[in-house]
Amino acid sequence: MSKISLILQREYLSRVRKKSFIIMTLLGPVLFAAMMVVPTWLSSMEDSIEKNIAIVDHTGLYVDQIKNTDLIKFEYVAPESEENLRTNFSSTSYYAYLVISENLLENPDAIRLYSDGQITMDVRQHITGGLREHLRAQKLNSFELEGLDEIIGAINQVGINLTTIKLGEDGSEKESSTEMAMIVSLVFAFLTYMFVFIYGTQVLRGVMEEKTSRIVEVIISSVKPFQLMLGKIIGIAMVALTQVFLWILLTVLIVTGAKAIFFSDRDMPSRLDGIEMTLEGSSQDAQAAAADGFNFDKVMDMVKSMNPVATLLLFLLYFLGGYLIYASLFAAVGAAIDNETDSQQFIFPITIPIIIALYVAMAAFRNPHSDLVFWFSMIPFTSPIVMMARVPFDVPFWQIAVSLTLLIAGFLFTTWFAARIYRTGILMYGKKVSYKELWKWFRYSDK
Repeated sequence: MSKISLILQREYLSRVRKKSFIIMTLLGPVLFAAMMVVPTWLSSMEDSIEKNIAIVDHTGLYVDQIKNTDLIKFEYVAPESEENLRTNFSSTSYYAYLVISENLLENPDAIRLYSDGQITMDVRQHITGGLREHLRAQKLNSFELEGLDEIIGAINQVGINLTTIKLGEDGSEKESSTEMAMIVSLVFAFLTYMFVFIYGTQVLRGVMEEKTSRIVEVIISSVKPFQLMLGKIIGIAMVALTQVFLWILLTVLIVTGAKAIFFSDRDMPSRLDGIEMTLEGSSQDAQAAAADGFNFDKVMDMVKSMNPVATLLLFLLYFLGGYLIYASLFAAVGAAIDNETDSQQFIFPITIPIIIALYVAMAAFRNPHSDLVFWFSMIPFTSPIVMMARVPFDVPFWQIAVSLTLLIAGFLFTTWFAARIYRTGILMYGKKVSYKELWKWFRYSDK
């Protein structure tokens, strides 16, 4: 055991002292925080440039139907000036000019917006929205129903603002969010996938580098191959846990600081409107949600309703379990090959369960308790990713316990299996390895 600890210490200290480890440890939280803060900050910034748009209405049906805003101004010009606008547009002060050539109820394509640059989404949506409301009113008025305006007004006032409440065992209530649970589900599933793959391949490269440089021949003279493999796997696991812990801590600090600097005394706009629109299937509901909005503190309250401490603990457990399973397999592959080119044929079968698990995790938020998702959250090769996609949706404790137990059993099995290949392959040089050859090495260990 002392030899394993020496190898573990060597692997850990040699990697945490690298410049690449220090740079990524500091850069990672900045990138994660930027992914959370920058889109919200940018969406809260308002356009301050006034835009003047000329309207050429050949039909005369849409005069004054597109309303001005503080920053978007419309000016109706004579149809005869269209050609002059086209040829001398760059010398005008207009941002763009709009041409309506026919009745839009009869020909919805008879409208064009011209500019010498890319039109912003705000301008496009304001024009289409204003005309759509006008055309909708015209179409309804064509039915000549009495009191139609009052009926439409009453219909437009109908809406639902559904608040989801999570009940505690003592009957206490906490406001929750299905959309937030979905986002947390996907984030943790993706992070588990990313970390398992990144640190697992580090084991492969580390074993392969020691083998090709012949350093392993000196090390094997002092320790058993199994001790070397186990020390390397656990050492890199400690490096991974150190980096993940620092990432979580620094990300929380950066996000909290950004909230205090950029979002104090004002609400953060919701970034879930598009998701909610998809889930609900109604643009009116999404618009109502956008108008209602919620601030940073409300988002944090929703996160707290999902028990973040337990969720982070499970994330670390499943990440560690998944890493140990795949790292042992990657170590066996690294011991079997002499160069990275030969690794592709052996890495691909190992990565298939990880990729499948990621796809199942993406669907888990829609039905986290389905039979398919349940079984994939139990299988050790897929459970680290799929179970983390289920955790925000209140998975029963017994399922988590069974899943973790199977994960531990899976690690013990893959370590035993990989060790039998590792102890033979680590000293093999210059031989083209096949699956048949790996099976022979596995059987040699019995003799």
